[in-house]
Amino acid sequence: MIDTGRIVAVTGASSGIGLAAARLFRDRGDKVYCLSRTDPKEPGITFIHTDVTDEASVNAAFGAIGKAEGRIDVLLSNAGMGVSGAAECTTMQDAKRQLDVNFFGLHACVRAAVPLMRAHGGTILATSSVAAVFAIPFQAFYSASKFAVNALVLALANELKPFNIRVAAIMPGDVKTGFTGARVKAARDDNYGQSVEKSVAVMEHDEQNGMDPAKAGAFIARVAMKRRPKPIYTIRLDYQFFVFLTRILPGRTLNWLIGLLYAK
Repeated sequence: MIDTGRIVAVTGASSGIGLAAARLFRDRGDKVYCLSRTDPKEPGITFIHTDVTDEASVNAAFGAIGKAEGRIDVLLSNAGMGVSGAAECTTMQDAKRQLDVNFFGLHACVRAAVPLMRAHGGTILATSSVAAVFAIPFQAFYSASKFAVNALVLALANELKPFNIRVAAIMPGDVKTGFTGARVKAARDDNYGQSVEKSVAVMEHDEQNGMDPAKAGAFIARVAMKRRPKPIYTIRLDYQFFVFLTRILPGRTLNWLIGLLYAK
């Protein structure tokens, strides 16, 4: 296990999973920086206003940490948002925003954090989703963004290994957070009838009856303590089983099952 007393940067730490993880890092004796657009006003956590879609903002935040601490030991890239609706009806602006926050935001943070880790090693964690392995209808761009996160993490795990920088993605399922209420919804199209609304209602019901974010945060904090983490983790046994199914079922069968669940 890795010693406490580390320098930890968490994006999207103003609420939900990010805040839960930040609190656990703090309580273990780490010095924690919250890189978000909103200040959680949490004792023992230093807030730096950061927009992960703005590279200058990201560079300024990590530059401030580097100036104050000289290093970063752990980066948890947790900032994220969701877009729902038929892909046909999703504007290019919303689709690009989805990728900008969830994927390119991770890339910007990696670019800024690695120079502060290279000399002594470190850990980079990214909050992904089981939606990365299930292409969820009416959340196509969210699934695409998390699939991209996993791909980037797998590549980085090999690229950064010579510098003793460990990289892993964490895939939670449904978690009860403010993510549900903040979801961007594409315009309605009568060609789809009530399918979109019914499908999104199922997702939002599952989210609001989902895992306590403190449990997801605790899982992430445990992974951060590992000297040899796996590149991808799935939280909770039922979701681990679903992910296992993606490895053994034919693609047509798997997509049919997903359709039964989400294409209402």
